[in-house]
Amino acid sequence: MSYIKINPKSNLLEQAKYKYELQEVESPELFRSIYPYTEPPKTAFNYRRVPMNMPERVYITDTTFRDGQQSRTPYTAGQIADIYALLHKLGGENGIIRQCEFFAYSQKDREAIEKCMELGFEFPEITTWIRAVKEDFLLVRDLGVKETGILLSCSDYHIFSKMGLDRKKALEKYTAIVKEALNAGLRPRCHFEDITRADFYGFVIPLARALKALSDESGMPVKIRACDTMGYGVPYPGAALPRSVPGTVYGLQHYAGFESEMIEWHGHNDFYKGVVNASTAWLYGAGAVNCSLLGIGERTGNVPLEAMVFEYASLKGTLDGMDTKAITELAEYMSNETAYEIPPMTPFVGKNFNVTRAGIHADGLLKDQEIYNIFDSEKILGRAPAVVVSDVSGLAGIAFWINGYYKLTGDRSRNEPLPERIKQIVKSKGLIDKKDPLVARVKEWVDGQYAAGRQTVISDEELDGLITSFNI
Repeated sequence: MSYIKINPKSNLLEQAKYKYELQEVESPELFRSIYPYTEPPKTAFNYRRVPMNMPERVYITDTTFRDGQQSRTPYTAGQIADIYALLHKLGGENGIIRQCEFFAYSQKDREAIEKCMELGFEFPEITTWIRAVKEDFLLVRDLGVKETGILLSCSDYHIFSKMGLDRKKALEKYTAIVKEALNAGLRPRCHFEDITRADFYGFVIPLARALKALSDESGMPVKIRACDTMGYGVPYPGAALPRSVPGTVYGLQHYAGFESEMIEWHGHNDFYKGVVNASTAWLYGAGAVNCSLLGIGERTGNVPLEAMVFEYASLKGTLDGMDTKAITELAEYMSNETAYEIPPMTPFVGKNFNVTRAGIHADGLLKDQEIYNIFDSEKILGRAPAVVVSDVSGLAGIAFWINGYYKLTGDRSRNEPLPERIKQIVKSKGLIDKKDPLVARVKEWVDGQYAAGRQTVISDEELDGLITSFNI
């Protein structure tokens, strides 16, 4: 029997939500029309649109020390504590970076957790990811952790092919595991692995409803992390499940009864959609998006945490106290202390993020930085725009390099004592322009280098030595 009632959120009469029950199948549903494997995956549309429903408060959670460590040389306990402290600084006093996820298997893992706990920060809250066994629940509880991740694979690829189960047995196994966590006094964070290849109404929603019943019965919150494990999710309105990010988040709310603060999105970047899918999850009701620093993670990586800091500011109109200069500090720490090579073109953190080579761009920067710089990168990230001198830099590029390298508008302590000619410029006008004889002299030398067959850019050290040697 159907009936209608007022939805307290929309204040509209709605038909009663259909209660989806577990659908057993004789053979796994692999969605071969969408995922043929021998061809790129297909994006199907059914034109069903769901409303945007961005929560009042949204947060970033971090998996740098879990998923991020699965694809690189493990961090030392000391490095983890240092990075965690910088994530706290970046998240600011409002704790926008809400949680950090840690392994808890080894003695080194537990040492790292203890070091981070000793720092005494409220945020990011320390959580764990453990094997779904009673001994591990007790272990992390005794460490003082209040929430832990539990892997609940939900596609038939995993249920049938990996675990050798059917859907009914998988659901029974998963609910038993979550009961164990609740009995141990832990908040379970249920990782719905491979949700974008799962039968949403035949398994995902019935599993989520069973977990919601456990939560209601125990009086303890149960969280769902919707894991786009293979990066198949798409943000397009009207896209069909299981690939639809809006449909996934809406369904967990509307058909399983999970509030926004209990829904988290975890995406991968296999099809270059990591960031837009995470933003879409926020827009349609997810309370948090799970990220890793610099996007380091399995295969093509996770959603870059630093990207979501700027997505947050874009969607909310404020940084809410986040200290974005900590992004530069984190990038420098990763490069200098962990030997991680950041690709130079990486937004916000790469060496070439706000560097130009073209003379026409440098000419624009000389006139007004806003023309070719995405925002005030010196104020926001502690990184002034820069140029690299090459055969296409022109007079403007060389002039901009001189002003930037010698910091003619700021603190020049890095390069004291200044070359004599630069001192003269500082005394006379502060900044050099492209008509200065020094610029012409440097350009003549640069042009000669490339005329002789040079293929590489001119280093800062070469230019500094050249200018120091001139007597103009």
